[in-house]
Amino acid sequence: MTRPRSCVATGVAAGLAEHLGWPVAIVRAAFVVLSFAGGAGLLLYCWLWALTPWAPAGDAERARPVRRAPVAWLLVAASALCLVSVWVADTKWRFADAATPTWWFGPAIAGIALAVAAGAWATFVDRPDPDRGPRTELAIRLSATVLLGVTALQLVFSPGSGWGRVPTFGAALLAVLGIALVFAPTLIAQWRDLTEERTRRIRQEQRSEIAAHLHDSVLQTLALIQNRAGATSEVARIARAQERELRDWLYAGDTTGESDLGTDLRDFAAALEIDYPVTVDVVVVGESREGASGDLAAAAREAMLNAARHAGGEVSVYVESTPEAVEVFVRDRGAGFALAEVPGDRLGVRESIIGRMRRAGGSASVRGGAGGVGTEVRLRFPDERVEVARG
Repeated sequence: MTRPRSCVATGVAAGLAEHLGWPVAIVRAAFVVLSFAGGAGLLLYCWLWALTPWAPAGDAERARPVRRAPVAWLLVAASALCLVSVWVADTKWRFADAATPTWWFGPAIAGIALAVAAGAWATFVDRPDPDRGPRTELAIRLSATVLLGVTALQLVFSPGSGWGRVPTFGAALLAVLGIALVFAPTLIAQWRDLTEERTRRIRQEQRSEIAAHLHDSVLQTLALIQNRAGATSEVARIARAQERELRDWLYAGDTTGESDLGTDLRDFAAALEIDYPVTVDVVVVGESREGASGDLAAAAREAMLNAARHAGGEVSVYVESTPEAVEVFVRDRGAGFALAEVPGDRLGVRESIIGRMRRAGGSASVRGGAGGVGTEVRLRFPDERVEVARG
């Protein structure tokens, strides 16, 4: 059993309904009915919420769940309903010079608890959500603070004839304590962030010490092996692959996130160096906006594969991102070729590179390298097409 990432609030009812094969409306109604049986439905709901994992994120889904209901604002509204009823009742009986009914103590406690729950939800659930974030969290905290502050003042200055002085001031003290609890989750979140930052800093220091040691020993040894064995020899290619993996572990071990064009081409270059007698250098300039699964990435990989297969030696890949477009240049130092002389049944360059870019809305060109040495493949993807591909 898992909870769907696109849900109303927590995904518990939807996940249980999918698991049992029932309509979700029946499951929600069952939770409500069971809640009147000694709170069994509420306890079961909380238990499933705490222990049921989220469904795995698909390629088209965000990593974080998407909640359609503004749960924090609903909690604030419920708190306001309870507390305003207390204010109205207390004012009514005060002007009537009568005792305020003692049963209004229950709504006061419920309103305080709901305000505290709204603050906790806004900090722990809504704050990481990009659709809400810290601004919504601040608005929720301010709203809950105003409600609890007015409640405390209302109870302090009420006659307390029907409640009794001790329950009245006890409820006011709970309202003040509720204000502190509304801000407590923020302090907990900040403490957690500081702890994580300290852990990252310690890990980075340890990684730097290891990197310094390995740079003075292992990495220099691998570089010496490459220079002595020749750039295209099998020993040099293995040494280069090991050096690349070691550098990635040392300097990019903490980086997480979605794969972009530069990362994908570097990984593809490492695979080519193992399969072919070639050395591929990938240079990325500017912020990469193109993903690793687009047509530009596929065309670039095909150009790199052709260079490794037919030219070998040293291949240079240059990726440049500008506000107008994303461009990729793949240059080799082989014998070179003329596109017009390629037989018509050889569709690798015409369809996998030029045709693919044209269908995607970009452009591709193949020409001789500088000084008539090698081949250069130029791929260009305009910015407006990049935004469409990203969306």
